[in-house]
Amino acid sequence: MNRRHFLTQSAGGVAAGAVLPSLARAAEPATPPKASTVYVPGPKPTAVVQPGEFVFAAAHLDHGHITGMCSALIAAGATLKWVFEPDEKKRGDFLKKFPRAKAARSLDEIFADRDVKLVAAAAVTAERGPLGCRVMEAGKDYFVDKAPLTTLEQLAQARAVVARTGRKYGVYYSERLTSEAGMFATDLVKSGVLGRVVQVAGFGPHRLNKATRPAWFFERAKFGGILCDIGSHQCEQFLTYSGATEAKVVHAAVGNFANPETPEFEDFGEATFIGNNGATNQIRVDWFTPDGLSTWGDGRTFILGTKGYIELRKYVNVGQAKGGDHVFLVDGQGEHYIPVAGKVGARFFGEFILDCLHRTEKAMTQAHAFKAAELCIQAQNAAVRLT
Repeated sequence: MNRRHFLTQSAGGVAAGAVLPSLARAAEPATPPKASTVYVPGPKPTAVVQPGEFVFAAAHLDHGHITGMCSALIAAGATLKWVFEPDEKKRGDFLKKFPRAKAARSLDEIFADRDVKLVAAAAVTAERGPLGCRVMEAGKDYFVDKAPLTTLEQLAQARAVVARTGRKYGVYYSERLTSEAGMFATDLVKSGVLGRVVQVAGFGPHRLNKATRPAWFFERAKFGGILCDIGSHQCEQFLTYSGATEAKVVHAAVGNFANPETPEFEDFGEATFIGNNGATNQIRVDWFTPDGLSTWGDGRTFILGTKGYIELRKYVNVGQAKGGDHVFLVDGQGEHYIPVAGKVGARFFGEFILDCLHRTEKAMTQAHAFKAAELCIQAQNAAVRLT
């Protein structure tokens, strides 16, 4: 990270006040904060390999995240050669976005191709663990959408196959890995600007868009529960920002407050953890994003340290100009607003490609990826039901 220090303080004012529904005129727009010149993101990552050096395939396209996974790998230099998807429409839509890929008749056709080093997948959540084990047994590395699996039994099996085969089970924890605010915060914390991290609090609201969701999305055994699903993002961020390598669940709860017609679905979840280094974590995830919000969710993360604190407004700064990746930092020098959209990039994907090629663990350790999955499943299993 490129870190520069100047004497100027950068704090902007925000207009305050409430507008009553009875008033006819609209509220005046808030004054946007002034960008900091104290903390500046480093250069964006570029492709790490030449075309054909790192060939991968996509399989089981049950969640739309597969598009982002493949696009980010391609941007880092990877070559998408194959796609396997039994559903003709999903396969056709995917090939329109990635016309250079070829449709495989089976997974075995992909496994037989020695050029393929990685299989990326976004299957039904409960099927991701067994699929990953099959991929690794075939001698390929695996890159899967979160949540990477749904039960502790699947986790134990995946760990065993990793140990036996030496292959990688990578996880797309997108709410940090493709959040420029999240990745810049990773650098800030690592630089020591916050001192010792004491607490991480994460909020992951999502818009449901219920009419467009597949049936499996509302079946508890298939989606794994809300803490297992979108709670996995929050567990991964806690481990990253706090430095904890283990944690215990202190409290967990789930509920279905607004979707009685899908009784197995959970639209609210919360949990509290204590890490093995004393740091704590509080998370809240839900499917209650109002239609009036300009994006799918007002995701925020708060990181408290002994020397300062950070707030990430990842996808929107409510009441300001549209757009995300807002970082707010308060330290011993002052108050800093750091807009990082378009300035940080997503270095994980290039690092992960190189990890696959060189058998290193720079992008994310296997222990970290699995521990985040373990914590969210443990929270889900321990959760009391509120409704």
